[in-house]
Amino acid sequence: MKNKWVRKIGVIATFTAFAMMAIGSGSTDAAKENKQIVGADTEQSVQDEQEGIAEETGKGASIEEQILLEQDGIKITAKNNTEKNIGVGCNALIVNDYMITDLFSTSVAAGKKANEVMYMSSTELEAAGISNIGQIEVYFHIYDGDNFETILDADRVVIQTSQYENMDTENSQDGKELYNQDGIRIVGKYVDEGSFWGTAVLLYIENTSGRNIGVGCDDMSINGFMVTPYFSCTVYDGKKALDDITIMSSDLEQNGIESVDELEVNFHIYDVDSYETITDTGAITFSAK
Repeated sequence: MKNKWVRKIGVIATFTAFAMMAIGSGSTDAAKENKQIVGADTEQSVQDEQEGIAEETGKGASIEEQILLEQDGIKITAKNNTEKNIGVGCNALIVNDYMITDLFSTSVAAGKKANEVMYMSSTELEAAGISNIGQIEVYFHIYDGDNFETILDADRVVIQTSQYENMDTENSQDGKELYNQDGIRIVGKYVDEGSFWGTAVLLYIENTSGRNIGVGCDDMSINGFMVTPYFSCTVYDGKKALDDITIMSSDLEQNGIESVDELEVNFHIYDVDSYETITDTGAITFSAK
């Protein structure tokens, strides 16, 4: 299994008066048993975006000292000046315009400071073809450390690294287009039958709809058998994401599915701010070869 949390950003989660960036690296295995996603009738070549990607994502990137957020008595890269114990996480982490999963949560007692590290998913960076991290966008979520009530959902914080001019910006969109309407595009890239939980269907999602969206799915079948998909993806306006639909191995075994060949799924797309439904796509059928 890939070591998912090997990239880290020291600056984003640092609550001291200085800022530095540290990007670690770790070994990753090549994708296993990936099957191309094609249409029901027409085969289409799907390139594996993980080929040729540098092992050390963001190698050599650095940033200059800067205050990331200063609002309502709270400074990130500075002392917690409020009289409250606070917790800090983030609503979204975006790298080179791709939504990337973070692993970050910290507590800061009133009048104190803390040094913390935010980890980002190396698997997702590699899938997006990001080897040069040039721009990082963070939406911090700050809450009362005692009762967990929201204190502040901060506006976007933008960090540009020394690799900004050389950052990777190509769209990782090769594959079979499954949906494209009103600025929302979903592309099926490949099926990984050797994923940790069972089987994963990798999707590329691009959002130019003018609002932040969430994408889920239901009514999924594989080879004609109903299965339970695990999938939820948030894509901010103007951004992109790569995310997996996960089907548990136990679900496949119960239905005697040894090879994923024919798939059908309904995507539920909604506004993440209002939870208003944008669309339910209806059944979308595709194949894996």
